[in-house]
Amino acid sequence: MLPVKVLVVDDSSLMRRLISRLLEGDREIKVIGTAADGLEALQQIKNLKPDVVTLDVEMPKLDGIATLRRLMKECPTPTVMLSAHTHEGARATMDALSAGAVDFVPKPATSAELPRMVEELKAKIKVASRVVLRRVVKTTLAPAGSATPPRRPALAPRQQVCGKIDLVVIGCSTGGPAALQQIIPYLPADLPAGVVIVQHIPVGFSKSMAEHLDKKSALAVRHAESGDAVKPGLALVAPAGYDLNFVPQGSGAAVSLSNFGQPLAPGGFRPSVDWVMQSAAEVYGCRALGVLLTGMGRDGARGMLAIKEQGGPTIAEHESTCVVYGMPRAAVELGAAQKVVPLPQIAQEIQRFF
Repeated sequence: MLPVKVLVVDDSSLMRRLISRLLEGDREIKVIGTAADGLEALQQIKNLKPDVVTLDVEMPKLDGIATLRRLMKECPTPTVMLSAHTHEGARATMDALSAGAVDFVPKPATSAELPRMVEELKAKIKVASRVVLRRVVKTTLAPAGSATPPRRPALAPRQQVCGKIDLVVIGCSTGGPAALQQIIPYLPADLPAGVVIVQHIPVGFSKSMAEHLDKKSALAVRHAESGDAVKPGLALVAPAGYDLNFVPQGSGAAVSLSNFGQPLAPGGFRPSVDWVMQSAAEVYGCRALGVLLTGMGRDGARGMLAIKEQGGPTIAEHESTCVVYGMPRAAVELGAAQKVVPLPQIAQEIQRFF
């Protein structure tokens, strides 16, 4: 198999050299060029035609976001962002994912953390090289940042399920931040159920994702805190690095956060879609609706099956719109998905239960 051809874009000459050298330690990756700013990057991409671009968010002349937007118009290429571990960097990262970036890797705080960061970057480069870019571009067509979403198509008659739905759990990984913008802004402010969003994302970035979605949505979106009540018209984003459970509270439930900073089992995630959906199945039973979107791996398949076994409805994203058809595929193969629909139809499917 031919190695993945990569263009490394960073305004730091030291970072360009270090990242290039460490990437080339992998026989499946070949760095074919570097660029110091966005304008140079656009020219290099046209000349060299890389399979994947690694793109720094903060650069002179043309920053990473502006470069990415031009790139997606002029010469669409799968892109992995390198993001600063600051609030401003996290907000810019959400803009980049909205503009069509496949994924991102936080920049290391110290030089000692660089090798670990590059290992993560290698894995994400390999995933990006397999992405059909039209899917990424397609998922960026969410409504612009007004509080009022576009007119939705007429809904089919309400589906009959056990009781009523009080909770919608949405799980996703690679491609998820952009995919969520095809769902959350299309849900009404008076949605008669609470929503909990579980996205695999590095610590420090989930709050910015919640803020980003809140600005685009009629539905209120908040970064979850322990003790927050699950209530209609509110979407809670599970904080990165925590396990999230549901705890009965009066006639409803609240969320409880735990285990921050504790070691993870190999291949584990925190938050885990499986963990959250299984807790939803235990507390809400058939009143929970599970939705599984694009992402690599199998997280969420067993949790979705738990919801289905309790009589709750389940929806998986169709392969045709997934950036990575891993998590939904696992759910389909396990028999956990009752409905499999393309991303632009999922908000409509959710509303059919109300």
